[in-house]
Amino acid sequence: MGVFAHKYDIDAFREDDGIMLEVEAGRAIKGNAIYRDLIHMSLMVDAKYAVIAMPLSYKHKGSKSALVEVASYETGKRLLEAIFASQRLTLPFDGILLIGY
Repeated sequence: MGVFAHKYDIDAFREDDGIMLEVEAGRAIKGNAIYRDLIHMSLMVDAKYAVIAMPLSYKHKGSKSALVEVASYETGKRLLEAIFASQRLTLPFDGILLIGY
């Protein structure tokens, strides 16, 4: 039996169905966590379905200490739509579910 060269920590994995779950907090978009999640999940050997949960929005202090709101879920949704529409980047999943909370 082979040995894995690298291991990724994900929030949950249902081995019987090949479902992986990543739950992101505030900086899912601003911190590029959604990109990291997609790459890590794509490299998982038994991954069939990817589930990413992210906040509907995230508030942080901007450059002038003003509160800035980032529409995390909508931005993540547009990103996934662009990936699938372009067909230039093929993800190895039978399905992806994006959850906004």
